[in-house]
Amino acid sequence: MAQYQIAISEELVEQLFCGDGGVARLLESVLNQVLQAQVTEQLRPAPFERTRVYVTIPDMMIR
Repeated sequence: MAQYQIAISEELVEQLFCGDGGVARLLESVLNQVLQAQVTEQLRPAPFERTRVYVTIPDMMIR
């Protein structure tokens, strides 16, 4: 099973104990972070795959 590090803001913790929809907001935040981690993990190329690398050229012309 994968392990994820979840960041929970102070505001979410306070809302959790105030009863103002805190559980729903906490659950939303946790699920969004887990889904984002899974998407990032899945989009990485396999070791044999190549990726496009874009290199930016400074705004300087060599003469």
